[in-house]
Amino acid sequence: MVTADPPRSPRPHGPELIADYVLQLPPKPGVYRMVDRQDSVLYVGKAKSLKKRVRNYTSYARHPIRIQRMIKATQKMEFIVTESETEALLLEASLIKKLKPRYNILLRDDKSFPYILVRRDHPAPQIMKHRGAKKIKGDYYGPFASAGAVNRTLDTLQRTFKLRNCSDSIYRSRTRPCMLHQIKRCSAPCTGVISVEDYSVLIDDAEDFLCGRSDQLRIRLQGQMALASKQLQFEKAAGIRDRLRALAQVSGSSAGVNPTTFRDGDVFGLFTRGGHSCVQVFFYRNGQNWGNNSYFPRHTKEDTPGEILDAFIAQFYLDKPIPKHVITSHPLPNNNLLAAALSERSETAVKLVSPQRGEKKSLVERAVKNAEVALARKLSDRDSQTKRLEEVAELFAMDATPERIEVYDNSHIQGANAIGAFIVAGPEGFDKKAYRTFNIRDAALQPGDDYGMMREVLSRRFSRLMKDEQAIWPDLVLIDGGKGQLSVVTETLGELGMLDRFTLVAIAKGPDRNAGREVFHMNGRDEFTLPPGMAVLYYLQCLRDEAHRFAIGTHRARREKQITRSPLDRIEGIGSARKRALLAYFGSAKAVKQATREELAKVEGISDRLAMIIHDYFHE
Repeated sequence: MVTADPPRSPRPHGPELIADYVLQLPPKPGVYRMVDRQDSVLYVGKAKSLKKRVRNYTSYARHPIRIQRMIKATQKMEFIVTESETEALLLEASLIKKLKPRYNILLRDDKSFPYILVRRDHPAPQIMKHRGAKKIKGDYYGPFASAGAVNRTLDTLQRTFKLRNCSDSIYRSRTRPCMLHQIKRCSAPCTGVISVEDYSVLIDDAEDFLCGRSDQLRIRLQGQMALASKQLQFEKAAGIRDRLRALAQVSGSSAGVNPTTFRDGDVFGLFTRGGHSCVQVFFYRNGQNWGNNSYFPRHTKEDTPGEILDAFIAQFYLDKPIPKHVITSHPLPNNNLLAAALSERSETAVKLVSPQRGEKKSLVERAVKNAEVALARKLSDRDSQTKRLEEVAELFAMDATPERIEVYDNSHIQGANAIGAFIVAGPEGFDKKAYRTFNIRDAALQPGDDYGMMREVLSRRFSRLMKDEQAIWPDLVLIDGGKGQLSVVTETLGELGMLDRFTLVAIAKGPDRNAGREVFHMNGRDEFTLPPGMAVLYYLQCLRDEAHRFAIGTHRARREKQITRSPLDRIEGIGSARKRALLAYFGSAKAVKQATREELAKVEGISDRLAMIIHDYFHE
């Protein structure tokens, strides 16, 4: 990595700084980063020649205003020289995904994809949904676009092949067939209704189906049904007939959906409107449609559809299996380079095409249509959200529509396991990645002191904000409480000198805690209520309830964790082996607590010194 300081003094920035870097750069492929004065990465780019690419930024006036702002904000640049342009492309995508630069096209809502797993570590293999590392012995089928796509396929497999999905422990404990067998979703190998050998045949048939060999499977089942009928095994023939009917139903419902010109491929359809975009991705594996998913990449109005897809696909396949065919709705500016990079990464030839006719074109058009519908739905939700925020601004006499709302709540049981929490909402709805919790630390607080807990949470939260130059401040802070909570929070924020940074409101539950009769408290304004049924009231109730749900959920998780924790875990020198020995000898942690030093020393592995430590821990 190159991070040389430019030679000029005083230190230049913007075009002057970039011009100084150009003098030091080699004409080789690589990746560059533009960094602002807070050390935040503004932009990550790749280049066939670093020297030529970076020199373009010195022509300040030629660039659009957005790029001019980026150039002007640049205080430092960092460079990585690579062996090839394809390596630079993959590194660029990796850095964009990791650093999330402000001026790059960014893939959002990126999650791992689920698979179907046929476990091979049991005589009667279990079929199940799987997400994460492939550590379990078995056959993996996927990826599927979503958990819903996996669940639908699993439902089809259970109806058609009657495979078990229970855990091994449940399998071992069964003495009679479960309800799934009664509704003809499982063949019950657990109780011997079907032999392990016959169950293995069902597993093999299911894997043929997952591998796209449905036609061969159908022919084979028809032959087996005819043979069973000929041998007067009518019950067996009826079972095979039911499986054939289920297969026919699945095939009929997917007619015209599954491709015939390729087996493994992903179809990317992009639709843009008003500076917003949706990328719809359809997954095809083994000639079958395994679901689709919507993505909403971050970009500017100046980015073209080809540039958006180009950057999106490079980031999309960083941690996902790459199929042999990648089909796009728009031509990509780096099509050949991206195809070479994907081929290098997957170690097999990858075809990246933008079809103009035929079946692939029809699949692309279908993906684009789905993208249009998904974007319209999202923009409609966003418009509705924006309208609610405008009503909130009007209700609380704010100067502008709030971009960030923080809602605070506490949770405890008579002071035990006390936590404070806040949730965040804005134009995009709830921002769950920004949710935070606080373990109440002040030992001087009386159990159940809600005012003291709120004081500690607000003090810690906003003290941190004051120290972080890059932190995003709230425009509106909502407190779940009445006049008392508002007074405490006002005093706390006043001591920190930030009462003027945002609008502060407390929401108190109405008489008998009835929803719809909430009372609002604000400094310098009389308390007020809203008529039931107002949309803005419902929105504020949703915010308050989400904060309550998050706080109480975190509190319960902490309480359950404490319940399962043994007091022996907190004694120095007591590991898992000695804890097991103590519990086996005395029967419970309570009995250990009541034991004398001499009794403790009788336990295997417990020395006289350790017995004294254990006894002293419980008897100060």
